[in-house]
Amino acid sequence: MIPSVVHLVDDTSPGGVTRLIDHIARSPACARFGVHRVETVKRGRLTPPPLAADVVVSHLSICWSNLPMLTALRANFPASPLIHVEHSYSERFHALKVENHERFAGLLRTAYSLFDRVVAVSDEQAGWLARRRFVAPAALAVVPPCVDLEPFFAVPQRRPGAVTKLAAIGRFDRQKGFDIVVDGFRLADVPGLELHLFGDGPERESLYRRAGGDRRIVFHGFTADVAGAMARCDAVVMPSRWEPYGLVALEAFAAGRTLIASTADALAGHARAGGIAVGDGSHFGWADVLSRLPTMDLDAGVTRARLHAAAAEARFAKNWQALLASLGATPALPETLAA
Repeated sequence: MIPSVVHLVDDTSPGGVTRLIDHIARSPACARFGVHRVETVKRGRLTPPPLAADVVVSHLSICWSNLPMLTALRANFPASPLIHVEHSYSERFHALKVENHERFAGLLRTAYSLFDRVVAVSDEQAGWLARRRFVAPAALAVVPPCVDLEPFFAVPQRRPGAVTKLAAIGRFDRQKGFDIVVDGFRLADVPGLELHLFGDGPERESLYRRAGGDRRIVFHGFTADVAGAMARCDAVVMPSRWEPYGLVALEAFAAGRTLIASTADALAGHARAGGIAVGDGSHFGWADVLSRLPTMDLDAGVTRARLHAAAAEARFAKNWQALLASLGATPALPETLAA
């Protein structure tokens, strides 16, 4: 019997979480092991809405205002599998954004203990959760996200030759570190190189000022067509200060575009999968890497990275089915698929 799975969300703004859940709901591969639907919950409400489901998956924010609802959710489903997917927190977030570490640890340990499984979205995030003992080892699972990658595989391969256009894609906020790459780009001053920024957000005006009218730095505003943005550029840069996963990296791999990224959290794993790592996340580190682009073989990891992206959909579905099977919610995978 295929279980009914309800996914709870409290953030419906455009972004990776929304696209991930939409992919789960629409994916034929995911439909083979669950009937998925999405329920939007207002952040801070005291009790969850009435739910009829075999499995409840939380994509909710772990915060003090949500803790009463999460506690009530456990009380309402004492014998049913409850899963939480951690989209927000990571080791670098912990280091850069958390002021009271004991209070933060108490929140995470209390909230996570309410769930049968806590899903980390990357090996790096899982390692941090385990080292800090925020999650009991038996309750921790790793399921890297996936979205519909077909539009990215359809992007024409870039013509061989020097990289001339870099793309930075995402929300203009401190997490994404676009200020770092703008400063590094201007410091490197590579002839013929352009930086194209696709996005919007609270740091827009600050980024404009940092660009200083440099005509090589082009602002395109928000775009829903991320694949189209990648098609216009040769490489994708991700200078994030923290990044639990980073879907743009997977999309760049599928599009056959070189990824140049910081080593923050899961971006270190993406670099190992075929990207180029900027170990020094400062603008000096970015300036150093960008200044060496004309002499670097930027296509060396593209084929390997694209193969990694090609297997992402099957890997995602297999991991989710294995997770539900471990909770007795769906039959276990055949040995040939579980390997």
